Amino acid sequence: MTIKRALVSVSDKSGIVEFCRELSNLGVEIISTGGTKSLLAKEGVPVIGISEVTGFPEILDGRVKTLHPAVHSGLLAVRDSEEHQAQMKELGLDYIDMVVVNLYPFQETIAKPDVEYEDAIENIDIGGPTMLRSAAKNHAFVSVVVDSADYPAVLNEIKIKGDTSLETRKRLAAKVFRHTASYDALISDYLSNVTGDPLPERFTVTYEKIQDLRYGENPHQKAAFYKKPLAAADTLTTAKQLHGKELSYNNINDANAALQIVKEFEEPAVVAVKHMNPCGVGIGGSVLEAYQKAYDADPTSIFGGIVAANRIIDADTALLLKEIFLEIIIAPGFTKEALEILTQKKNIRLLEVGSLKSGENREKSFTITTIDGGMIVQESDVHSLNADDLQVVTDRKPTEEELKQLLFGWKVVKHVKSNAIVLAKDSMTVGVGAGQMNRVGAAKIAIEQAGEKAKGSILASDAFFPMGDTLELAAKAGITAVIQPGGSIKDEESIKVANEYGIAMVFTGVRHFKH
Repeated sequence: MTIKRALVSVSDKSGIVEFCRELSNLGVEIISTGGTKSLLAKEGVPVIGISEVTGFPEILDGRVKTLHPAVHSGLLAVRDSEEHQAQMKELGLDYIDMVVVNLYPFQETIAKPDVEYEDAIENIDIGGPTMLRSAAKNHAFVSVVVDSADYPAVLNEIKIKGDTSLETRKRLAAKVFRHTASYDALISDYLSNVTGDPLPERFTVTYEKIQDLRYGENPHQKAAFYKKPLAAADTLTTAKQLHGKELSYNNINDANAALQIVKEFEEPAVVAVKHMNPCGVGIGGSVLEAYQKAYDADPTSIFGGIVAANRIIDADTALLLKEIFLEIIIAPGFTKEALEILTQKKNIRLLEVGSLKSGENREKSFTITTIDGGMIVQESDVHSLNADDLQVVTDRKPTEEELKQLLFGWKVVKHVKSNAIVLAKDSMTVGVGAGQMNRVGAAKIAIEQAGEKAKGSILASDAFFPMGDTLELAAKAGITAVIQPGGSIKDEESIKVANEYGIAMVFTGVRHFKH
């Protein structure tokens, strides 16, 4: 076999002129359409128009040009079938040995903030995927190229052998079906959202690989890092790494957790995370003050952790950050002086995420959790509340300062693994109890960590108290106010205990389980 005819029709024309010129020099006849044909002709590459092959004009504003038996017979004919050979000869049809196609820019079109529905629909490619699928199905005989990165390797094989190897054609065909599946997934997702059906009867997602990882959660597990095609600008997948070695699987999980927490706050905030749980969170008048509070919250656990800030890191903050071992620092940006200070540490990773959307401005999305044999999908928890949403259920109302701390603690506990208890004071966490099998256990851990700082602090619980025992612990520790969802059949028991000890308690009516 040798490649004699190639059909070329690309939206992304990167490298296509050089590729086709080389093919032509190797004796390959180039068939092309529309803008691709015009470009090749302009650049002096011999090219035949698709209408010369089909005997039919391009019609309907180019919507119909390659959807023709002369094209698809040439692609789908089984070359070693006598029956197919006879039919091709009888009908005067010729084979097409290679397809070079990439598709209308649907993703780029819907990424525009002001995209019109009609424009999105017009950028759904029909002929391109059809040719790709035909050629990929018949990869035993036909080479199909959808990625310009494959041009050099394909050319090299043709120069040496006159054709690509079957192994190469299988690899290229697999890439085609991944590409068209991703393309269709984007279209179905767009239309599902337009029609108000984000959780349809079939849920198809597509992601693009960012990089292979050295290993997964543990060294014996393979892993890779992927991103959504239309990922928001303030996510880890779009972050710019300014310094340090590449991220690991666990780095990515922890960094994402830190970023999600810091987005809760409008004021300057810093979050320290360890094993996907916050070990210290602080807010203040500056990023320096916020970091000092996050550090003071748990100077032990922050070591080897990940720090995220929602303000640009300045030199003064960088000097403090440099004092301890940190895996990653994430921020909207770093001043020149801060970078000079922090890059002195060889292994620290610095990630710039740009402007962060916080509070109610965060974009809604879905979280996907895989299970054996399937997955579960839910809306991301971006719920936020303010003081007007709270129901005071005790005799004593929280003071203005307590109310401020309650709302702060509520933003943090939302991101702590259940069962979760957070103690907060002076706009910083002083105790965190995470991931316990019962709520009393989580409270004991948080109170023990806080020590003397528990006195005068507030307590935030991600879910209701099934009985009054957690309130008993809180009272003994000197906690003065509590925020919790409410909704237990034993709410009255907890309210009674709170009233006995003069604790102010508010209900949110919303829980924040995080498994």
